[in-house]
Amino acid sequence: VQLQASGGGLVQAGGSLRLSCAASGRTFSQYVMGWFRQAPGKEREFVAAISSWSGFRTYYADSVKGRFTISRDNAKNTVYLQMNSLKPEDTALYYCAAELGGSIWDTRPDKYDYWGQGTQVTVSS
Repeated sequence: VQLQASGGGLVQAGGSLRLSCAASGRTFSQYVMGWFRQAPGKEREFVAAISSWSGFRTYYADSVKGRFTISRDNAKNTVYLQMNSLKPEDTALYYCAAELGGSIWDTRPDKYDYWGQGTQVTVSS
């Protein structure tokens, strides 16, 4: 699976962005999909995950719960991250990732099998 993230940019605090992650291959629906982020000098951290197939289950880091929404469109092989009420502390390089046979509760980066290249999100105060 190859992943291509896009949609990052510069936004003022309180604004919104939608990230997209397009996947190659015909098995996209079988993967748990996640979003992670990494700020300069910090470790990569979990943001959100969505279950495979229907995407019925989702899980969020406490820091983004209520502001971010993860969703997937299996027909388009794409996972999204809608980010609302953005804060300066949301500034980071955002990565999408795919995990086969895993769980949305897997928040450690090493649980994921495939990674996109990252898209920069910068929130100004």
